[in-house]
Parts: sequence; C-alpha cells; structure tokens
Amino acid sequence: MKRSTFLVSCLASLAASAAFAADVAPAAKLTAEQIVDRNVAARGGLEAWRGVTSMTLSGKVEAGGKANPELPFIMKMKRPHKSRLEIRFKDQTAIQVYDGTTGWKVRPFLNRDEVEPYTEAEAKQANAWEELDGPLVDYARKGTKVALVGKEAVEGHDAYKLKLTMKDGQQRGLWIDATTFLEVKIDGEARKMDGRMLKVAVFSRVFKKQNGLVVPGVLETVVEGVKQSPHKMRIETVTINEPLADDLFTKPQLAMAKAPTR
Repeated sequence: MKRSTFLVSCLASLAASAAFAADVAPAAKLTAEQIVDRNVAARGGLEAWRGVTSMTLSGKVEAGGKANPELPFIMKMKRPHKSRLEIRFKDQTAIQVYDGTTGWKVRPFLNRDEVEPYTEAEAKQANAWEELDGPLVDYARKGTKVALVGKEAVEGHDAYKLKLTMKDGQQRGLWIDATTFLEVKIDGEARKMDGRMLKVAVFSRVFKKQNGLVVPGVLETVVEGVKQSPHKMRIETVTINEPLADDLFTKPQLAMAKAPTR
C-alpha cells in the first residue's frame, strides 16, 4: 500500500457509463462481477488501464492540525508494484518508497533524519494496495475476491457495497455509485488513537479524465469520531506513462531527501 485535494467531473464518462448500464441487465439484478465490469468501463476500460505502465500524480495534501496547511506532494507509481511519495514542507521533503517488496521512509518533519524501513503493518498494507490502477482492475489476476454485500446510501446517493478479500486475507469494503459506477468510498487502514482502533474511510470525489482514463481529483480521508477529520488530497495534475527510472524506487539516500523530484 494509497494513493497519497480538486477538479471537474467528467460528464462524458458519466454519460457513457449510464448508457452502458442501460444496455445490460436491470441495476437491481447486477452481480458483483457485472458491477466491477461497469466500474472499469466507467473509468476508461480494461485495455486502456492495461496500457498504463506508470502514473504520476501531483497536487496538495492537508497536513492536519489546527493550522491544517496544504503541502505539495508528488506520487509516482510504476508497474508492477512500485511507488514513491514525496511531501514538501518548507525546505524539507518527507519520502515514502516501495520497490514492490520492501519499503522505506524519511520523516524530517518528525525530526527523524534517517532512512527507516516500513513497519510490518506498513509493508503488509503496501503489498496489498500499492497498485496504480486500483483494486478492481484485473482484480482476479491480483488474487482478490469480490462479493456483493448489498446497497447502501453514501452521502445521499445509492451505492453498491462490495467486500474485497485480498490475496493475503485482508478485507475492505468498497462502494460503487449505482448511477455512475465510479468508486465513491473505500475502507482505509484503521488507526489507533487514544488506545482505540478507529475506522477510516477514503472518499473519491471530483472525477477528471486524463488520456482516456477517469481518475478522482480529490481523495478525502475521514477518521471515525475525530473532529478535525477529514483530510483532503487534491490531485492537480496526472501524467500517464512518464518514463520512470527504477532507481527512484530504491532505498532513499539522505542527500536525495533534501531536494524534491522534478
């Protein structure tokens, strides 16, 4: 393991997904597999996503706290399972890197001026989630099982609730809008606060179209029972198939952490 805030809804893709829905079975009788197929179609189609070898997202992410400043970030992802996240604050850059099997982090904001390995929990989460095309594209190839739980309202709109069981046994709920068939909500990694484990949800908003693909422009993280929640990640630019050297995803050097990737 997320994808690291946004922009304008892609009306054309929504209309296309609605037309697609009208041509198949009535919505009430859809299976989990049909819902996934419509979601992938609404997001640009299976072949289009299979053609993506890398993706770079940039924008701003809220830091939290009373001031809640927005910090610039760059997220680079490369198949099969590599990612690099940089967040800039003043003259410091925090880095999280995952090479497909091992992860590292540099956290100067916490006065930790060294390269630290991912914890066991962080590595488990990265291994399950750090995929640039999301959890539903080619889900069977990824070893994920999908089951339809039923319908629920998400912020006043009907949505299909799917249960995802990852190859390592982790489970997540994922909600698909019943009209647009775009993802609107997914369970995040639970957080321990004040001795309690609190549920986390990540909402996808303000979808935009880039190179034929539909991606969210805002990711909003909500922690159950936390007043200062939610935190937003605003995605301002999306670059598809940018050449990315493999050494971007190796263990960071401290000298590299002082200057952001261009």
